[in-house]
Amino acid sequence: MTERGPRILLIEDDDLMLNMLEDNLGRAGFSTASAIDGIEGVDKFKKSDFELVILDLKLPKLDGISVLKRIKEAAPDTVCIIMTGYGTVETAVQAMKLGAFDYLTKPFLVEEMLLLVKNGLELQSLKKENMILRNRIGPSGSLGNIIGKSRVMENVFRLIESVAQYNTTVLIQGENGTGKELAAEAIHKLSPRKNGPLIKLNCSALPEALLESELFGHEKGAFTDAIRKKIGRFELADGGTIFLDDIDDMKPSAQVKLLRVLQQREFERVGGTETIKTDVRVISATKADLREKIKDGSFREDLYYRLNVVQVNLPPLRERSGDIPSLASHFLKKFNGTTKKETELDPAVLLAMGSYYWPGNIRELENMMERLVSLAAKKEITVSELPAYFIEKTAWKESSLDSVVRKAEKEHILLTLEHAGGVKKKTAEILGISAKTLWEKSKEYGID
Repeated sequence: MTERGPRILLIEDDDLMLNMLEDNLGRAGFSTASAIDGIEGVDKFKKSDFELVILDLKLPKLDGISVLKRIKEAAPDTVCIIMTGYGTVETAVQAMKLGAFDYLTKPFLVEEMLLLVKNGLELQSLKKENMILRNRIGPSGSLGNIIGKSRVMENVFRLIESVAQYNTTVLIQGENGTGKELAAEAIHKLSPRKNGPLIKLNCSALPEALLESELFGHEKGAFTDAIRKKIGRFELADGGTIFLDDIDDMKPSAQVKLLRVLQQREFERVGGTETIKTDVRVISATKADLREKIKDGSFREDLYYRLNVVQVNLPPLRERSGDIPSLASHFLKKFNGTTKKETELDPAVLLAMGSYYWPGNIRELENMMERLVSLAAKKEITVSELPAYFIEKTAWKESSLDSVVRKAEKEHILLTLEHAGGVKKKTAEILGISAKTLWEKSKEYGID
């Protein structure tokens, strides 16, 4: 095993293939561990942490499909890449519907393998950054993986719950870090298609030539390096949902083909003549205003209206600052767990956070909470521990902190107590402090 970079588990019984993977991944800066049969692979996976798994479909003792199922049962978010021979492409497609990220048909190019690994790890990183919760909690300020108690988020939740019940095409608009992928997941999980596949594709992650192939697949020999037939994302998503992120970056040629799919529910693979029918719900997301891109000619107006049947607008964090206490509390618990600490937030920290612009949105808040918990030397995290650049970009000034904190802190506790229906335990949880600290603050400020 090498000791560098993201950790990858290789499950392959062919020595030559295993050595090739280890050598090339090692040179690319990855850390690898290997297993030569399915049983050993599952055992190694459960005993250690791996960001990605590459496994062959044909394995001794336990076949690749069974290994994939056990890995996904143990850690559903693990990125798995399947290796298969020419005769088992359909099994590889089955594997993707079971949660595999993608597949490689032997023989494959090293560059193709490294690109899949890179894309898979980027997907894993994005999921970790956007992860807030895993299960829907219900009417207590969350939907799916999204947390929010503000009125604007309650409106978003109602819209998602309503539109999820139908096969309507949805466009999600919001800045980076606002949770567009989480909204798409919530729509899919609340829909009648929830038992079908949810296939995702980031339109900005691939060059134009490869994007069409990823969307619609290609036939062997369709272009240089097309050494095998490839099943596209639309074909894989049949009976389920396809999520197209960063649709604003899609090139014109792909826009034309996507428009046809939306209109006629059919397409051809690149280099192919067979017309393939598909039953897919399309959810797309954009960080840009597509109407402005229509004006400059970079996005088709007819496609915009096909995609924008129902629009879900995710507000930036600065426009839902009332959700910061709940989000900060969640991240505090998360990082207390990973660092084995029991830190608490001085309410003044939340007040400072409420006046910050948050250009990175929820992702930036999560990173800030990780920093504060990791560097905390005492149990209570105070305003003095916020980085200088952060304080400079808020409405807080060092000279005014002492004079305004007490008044602002009391007002914030009162507002939170009202929001929690007078339940002090819930109030303490939202504020990210202990019940004892809340009692002491309430006594200090004369709060009943």
